[in-house]
Amino acid sequence: MENEERTYHIPVLLMPSVDGMNIRPDGIYADMTFGGGGHSREILSRLGDGGRLLSFDQDEDAERNIVDNPHFTFVRSNFRYLKNFLRYHGIEQVDGILADLGVSSHHFDDSERGFSFRGDGPLDMRMNKRAGITAADVVNNYSEERLADIFYLYGELKNSRKIASVLAKARAIQPINTIGEFLEVIKPLFGREREKKELAKVFQALRIEVNHEMEALKEMLCATAEVLRPGGRLVVITYHSLEDRLVKNMMKTGNVEGKMEKDFYGNVETPFRLVNNKVIVPSDEEIAENPRSRSAKLRIAEKK
Repeated sequence: MENEERTYHIPVLLMPSVDGMNIRPDGIYADMTFGGGGHSREILSRLGDGGRLLSFDQDEDAERNIVDNPHFTFVRSNFRYLKNFLRYHGIEQVDGILADLGVSSHHFDDSERGFSFRGDGPLDMRMNKRAGITAADVVNNYSEERLADIFYLYGELKNSRKIASVLAKARAIQPINTIGEFLEVIKPLFGREREKKELAKVFQALRIEVNHEMEALKEMLCATAEVLRPGGRLVVITYHSLEDRLVKNMMKTGNVEGKMEKDFYGNVETPFRLVNNKVIVPSDEEIAENPRSRSAKLRIAEKK
């Protein structure tokens, strides 16, 4: 099983993140992003009598990694429904929540999923293959203005309007349904020296839109303030500035907007206390073994 996990996805910041959960053997924990099960297995190895772990994943491919353990419950759902499913399983509060927000290496390596510009296949990008619109739907059906907004807001691309314009012209001639067709249209817009970095931003923007990632993350983060018991830990690994900003805001101010509310004495009213004021990043050794961990940032907060 360990070898299967490593081929599906090498867990990022494994020990620092699970150590940061401050696990009690009899505690109740939630892994928001089960994926290959690497973080979940490490959590389970620290649980004893009375301990429990619920792991969420909406991707049916993740289900093949389900762990056979009496303390484990797999939840086939998007993590935005954290509170609903805890209530469904008779749980009011948990002792720790872990979320690794990165896209698994499995998704990038499977060309049929359409997450990477390094192969060819359908322009899909859905985390949940059973529902929702595909990246091809977005590219072919969104207005030019809406496409430009997506590339600007979610990809932080300065030439977002130009990208949207060439896509609108190309799709008027014939639909854009594959990665190869998509790249043929947009590649000429990028210089060779920055091509990979810019293409990664384009694909990130589409993926975020297709999976409603920002909305789901906001809902999940807001729920953590309600379902964590006092002393419980929120542990989150982020990979780009958009999601990291939401996590940092939630941990510092208790809301995703970052609005500081102060009491009569001028103290910031927030349900969390930061455990690490400085983000934890992967070691040089981990980055060498798993280059996708390069942009990872680990933030840990404790419920007051």
